Amino acid sequence: MNPRFAAMAALCREVAIPVSVLAWLVAFGSAGIDNTGAAPIVERPAPSVAAVATLADQLPPISLAAANAVAADAPATATAAADTTAAGPTPVSQEPEPIVTAALTDSSEMPPTLPEQQAAQSPATREPGRANPALDSTEVLDECLVVDACIDRYLWALYQRTPKEDTVKTQEQRKVTVKRKGKLVNVTRTFAKLADEDFSWKDPKAAETAGMPLVDYVLGGMDRDFKLRLFHLLHAAEQAGLSPGITSAFRDNYRQSIASGLKAANERSYHGGSLRGGYGHGLAADVVSVNGATRAQRLTASETFWKWIDAHGKEFGIGRPYLGRDPPHVAPIDGKEYADHHPGTKARQVVATAKPRHV
Repeated sequence: MNPRFAAMAALCREVAIPVSVLAWLVAFGSAGIDNTGAAPIVERPAPSVAAVATLADQLPPISLAAANAVAADAPATATAAADTTAAGPTPVSQEPEPIVTAALTDSSEMPPTLPEQQAAQSPATREPGRANPALDSTEVLDECLVVDACIDRYLWALYQRTPKEDTVKTQEQRKVTVKRKGKLVNVTRTFAKLADEDFSWKDPKAAETAGMPLVDYVLGGMDRDFKLRLFHLLHAAEQAGLSPGITSAFRDNYRQSIASGLKAANERSYHGGSLRGGYGHGLAADVVSVNGATRAQRLTASETFWKWIDAHGKEFGIGRPYLGRDPPHVAPIDGKEYADHHPGTKARQVVATAKPRHV
C-alpha cells in the first residue's frame, strides 16, 4: 500500500474527518501515484492530525444526503484522476485547489410561512394604492388535469386577491341634555354609526378552530355542484371585464357566530350551518368586484357586477336572494334560500313539482 494511503487510513481512524474532506484526500492521493515514464512528482508530507482537525472545524455543516452523494462520487473521481495521470505527465501544483462546500438545509427545517407573510405576498396587498390587476385565467387554469383541482385553484386565486372589508353598523351611547317639563335633564341616548371593518382574520380563525388548512375550509366546505356553477359564473364575469372576487364562501356555526351585521342564525346559515348540512354542503358565497384602487371605487364596480349577475346569473343557475339587503350574497336559483325570497320562482317550482291529476 502506498505510504500516504496508509497515513490517511490511520488518520481517519483517529480523527472524525468530514466525508467531503476524505473524498478530496482520496482523489488527490490517487493523482499522485507513481507511473512509469511519468514526470517526477513532488512529494508532500501527510497533513498532521491537528491540521486536519482544524480544517474540519472550519468547514460548514453538510447534510447526510449530500455527504452520501460525495462518498458515492469519490471512487469515480479517483479513477478519473488516475486515468489522466497514466495518459501523460501532468505537473502537480504546489497549492491544492480550494474546496467549496455548501450547507444544505432540509425543507422540513425551513420556518413555516406565517399568515402575515402570506397576506403580504397576496396580489391584493402587494401594491397598495393601485387597482387590482385582472386575473390571468390562462396562467391559473393551465396544466390542470383534474376538473375539481382546476376549479379550486381558480376560485382560491379569486379569494386570495379580494380585500375582506365591509361596512357595519355600530351603536354608540352619548349623554345629551334635553328639556322635559320645562327643565333641562341629562339623558343617555344610543346613536347608530357606520364603521369600516376588516374581517380578513375571521376565516383563518375559523379554519384554525376547525383544524384544517384555510383553502380546505373555505372551498372544501362548499357543495360541489354549486361550486361548479360559481366557477362558470365568475369566469364569465372576468371575461366581461368585471374583475370578480370572493370575500366569503363556506362558514360553519363558529364562523357564522363571529360574522357582523345582518345575518342568519349560526346553525341556519346557507353558507354551511349545521342545520343546512354542514361541511361539504355550503350553498352560498359572497362576491364583489376588486376593480379599483380605493374602497369607494371597488364599491361602485361591485354594484355594476351585481347588476350583471341579476341579468346573466340565471344562465349559470345562480342569483342574489336578498338584493339590497345583502347584495354580495349569491346562491343557487333552484335552492330553498333563493325560492323563499323570490315568490315567483317559488311558485314556478311548486307548479313544476306538482303531481299531475288524473281526470
